[in-house]
Amino acid sequence: MDEPMLPVKRDVRRAFERAARTYDEAAFLQREVCARLVEHLEPMRLSPRRVLDLGCGTGHAFDALAKRFPSASILGLDIAPAMLARARGRSAWWQRLLGPARPSVVCADAERLPISGASIDLVFSNLVLQWCEPSRVFAEAARALAPEGLFLFSTFGPDTLKELRAAFAEADAAPHVNRFVDMHDLGDALVHAGFADPVMEMETITLEYDTVPAALRDLKAIGAVNSLPSRARGLPGRSRWRRMTQAYERFRRDGLLPATWEIVYGHAWKVPPRRLPDGRQVVSFAPKGPR
Repeated sequence: MDEPMLPVKRDVRRAFERAARTYDEAAFLQREVCARLVEHLEPMRLSPRRVLDLGCGTGHAFDALAKRFPSASILGLDIAPAMLARARGRSAWWQRLLGPARPSVVCADAERLPISGASIDLVFSNLVLQWCEPSRVFAEAARALAPEGLFLFSTFGPDTLKELRAAFAEADAAPHVNRFVDMHDLGDALVHAGFADPVMEMETITLEYDTVPAALRDLKAIGAVNSLPSRARGLPGRSRWRRMTQAYERFRRDGLLPATWEIVYGHAWKVPPRRLPDGRQVVSFAPKGPR
C-alpha cells in the first residue's frame, strides 16, 4: 500500500489509548467477527504450543483461544499500552490463581515483532491488519512462525464504511475513511511472504443506526478514527458537516442508516524452508510405499 494511504502509527496508538476505557462496551462488531474467526479453527488439525494474538486489544480473544488450546501458552501483542492494561486484568483473581497460566502481553508494533524466529505455532489476528502495511505484517508473521505454522486473520475489505466514505466525498476532497485492501491482493501478498495456499473468504455485516452522530460515536469509542497523514485537521465546519449528514441520509432505509462492513477472513500455512542460511538446498524425501 502507498505510504500516503497508511495510517500514522503514533495517531493509531493515541486513538486506541483514548478508546481503551470505552472499547469493550462498543466493540460488538469486533467480538462477533472474533467469534467467527475462532470458528475457522474448527476443521483444522492444529495443536500449537505457542499462540500469538496479534493486535489483542483488551484481550477479548484470550478465553476462546485458551479454551480451544488449553495446553498452549498465549502471548498477546498490541500497540497501545492502555489496551494491554485492560487485557491483563481481564480474568478474575481466582481464575488467575487456580486456572491455567495467564496469557502474557507485550506492547509492540505488528510490523516489528519482538519475537524470535520460528518460535510461534499459530498467529491469530482479529481486525488489526487495516491499521498496518499488510506485506510487512505478513513478512513478520512468516518469520515468527515455525515451519507449518498457521496464520489466521480477519480484516476489513474495500466496501467497508462505503456509505460514510460517499457522504464525506460530497462534503470535501479530504480522505476521511481508511483505504482497505482487496482480499485477492492480500492473498498475493501472503504467497510473496512465504505462505502456502492462502484461503480467503468475505462476508458483509451491516450495522444500523438512528443518526449519523450515533454511528460516529461508536467508531470513536473503539478507536476507529481517521489516522491518515493527509486527513483534514481540526473540526469540520458547520456547512461541511451539514453536507456530509445530508448525503448520508440518502442511504436511510426503513427508518435506519446502514453502516456496511466488508469482513475478509484469511489463513495460510508457513512453508518449510527450501534453503538453509548457508545456501544449501533443502530436499524432502517421502517414504516409499510397498510394491
